[in-house]
Amino acid sequence: MSRRPRDIGTAAETAVARAARTRGFPHADRLALTGNRDRGDVRLTTGLTAGVVIEVKGGDMARKATDKQIEDWLDETAVAKAHSRADVVFLVAQRAGVGPKNAHRWHAYWRHHWLTALTGGPAVEPFPVGLVPVRLTLEHSLWMLRAHGYGEPFEEEVPDDAA
Repeated sequence: MSRRPRDIGTAAETAVARAARTRGFPHADRLALTGNRDRGDVRLTTGLTAGVVIEVKGGDMARKATDKQIEDWLDETAVAKAHSRADVVFLVAQRAGVGPKNAHRWHAYWRHHWLTALTGGPAVEPFPVGLVPVRLTLEHSLWMLRAHGYGEPFEEEVPDDAA
């Protein structure tokens, strides 16, 4: 018996929020559906601004996603950024062979210019270098966000040679 797409999405979003809560974002929560003005799926910060919003894809569609599908989803993520007025957005897609209990190991996709905006790095020209997708894990993405002032501060100073 197959699951409905909405149930698959809910399960994936719940797994991502749960992983974020245990990795420095205790107030991570799923966002309510808003129809054609998608604001993303998971919000990592609270307050007056959306802060950090994640677009989440799960199930077979995510596990078997093509490069073209990832590009399309990154475009959706950019629209969610505009609608949510988030400072930072990125996409998380479930990985083949990695279940919801290990959502921190799922793929996190960023546009290059989203990362440089977060880290304060130089803008890279010429176009379309800034649109190049960059793949990390959700765990590494959460760590980077915390290193740049989002979420809970680290309990101890992060060594310069941390990998």
